[in-house]
Amino acid sequence: MGDAFKALADPTRRRILELLAQGDLTAGEIAAQFAMTKPSVSHHLNILKTAGLVSDQRSGQNIVYSVNLTVFQELLKWFYDVGLTKGGTDDEE
Repeated sequence: MGDAFKALADPTRRRILELLAQGDLTAGEIAAQFAMTKPSVSHHLNILKTAGLVSDQRSGQNIVYSVNLTVFQELLKWFYDVGLTKGGTDDEE
């Protein structure tokens, strides 16, 4: 889970995830949304893949990226569980 938090700490990677949440994209389609080189975008995609936040699949000559919802569900469950251990309210001080 630590890799996921590190990956989410970067605003470029968060923006990539926002794009992928709208639908699967190739690396070129993702790169077209940023003012950076394709190798830089590829670096960000590799970090997201390593963290398990995105998956890729070859389609002809392209690699298509998509969001891995399972990891997001695990993160949400963790946040929920942490909130429950606190007692569930912010009113108690």
